[in-house]
Amino acid sequence: MTKQTGLGDHLAVGGYDLSGDIGSISQIGGGPVALEVTGIDKSAFERLGGLRNGGMTFSAWFNKAAGRAHPVLSALPRADVIALYGRGGAIGNAGAACQSLQVNYDPTRAADGSLSIGVAVQSDGYGLEWGEQLTDWVRTDTTGTNGTGFDGGASSSFGAQFYLEMTAVVGTSCTVKIQDSADNSSWLDLSGAAFSAVLAGAVSAQRIAVAGTVRRYLRAVSSGTFSSASFAVLACRNATAVVF
Repeated sequence: MTKQTGLGDHLAVGGYDLSGDIGSISQIGGGPVALEVTGIDKSAFERLGGLRNGGMTFSAWFNKAAGRAHPVLSALPRADVIALYGRGGAIGNAGAACQSLQVNYDPTRAADGSLSIGVAVQSDGYGLEWGEQLTDWVRTDTTGTNGTGFDGGASSSFGAQFYLEMTAVVGTSCTVKIQDSADNSSWLDLSGAAFSAVLAGAVSAQRIAVAGTVRRYLRAVSSGTFSSASFAVLACRNATAVVF
């Protein structure tokens, strides 16, 4: 695998693709809080893994158009939002997501005249999760579509989490679900891996989790009555048993 830059990256928050307004991402991180439990007979720290934590910190350019940085981020909702980062925009590329609370909206007017906004989202309940993109960033379907399969290398036994950022629906509604396969040919719906339908004119960001075996190949499938549906999907396969 070759080294990569961060060119062509993406970020969506709460069902809105804000990639074109994001100037930089200064932090994407997470993991268990380190609990210090050092005994007086030790010469170095002892630590245990505590609660999961995580979040993202980024800077956005001021844009007051509908669905852009200012109206979306200045709302500072009290409810959770889902932030989804895409390392590039291709199926199989890395990505990270977290169900989180947005904790600030801090504009800065620099001496050169630029107007940027500092924003942080902090995970709520599940920590930050890394995975692989199942869509070419935001995929646009004009009818129900079976997406391209992604090869995860092998089946796994510890379930998975999936994130959806539905950025637009034209028509009546669109439902996205996840299917898995052992051979990239015979596909079945992955039990419990169907997102809630999104109605026309709405945006949506959702997280679902499934338990048990997840077969080697995964794909995102859309269905419903629509003439256009745009969405991004991230798959986070668990390599070991997890507890949230």
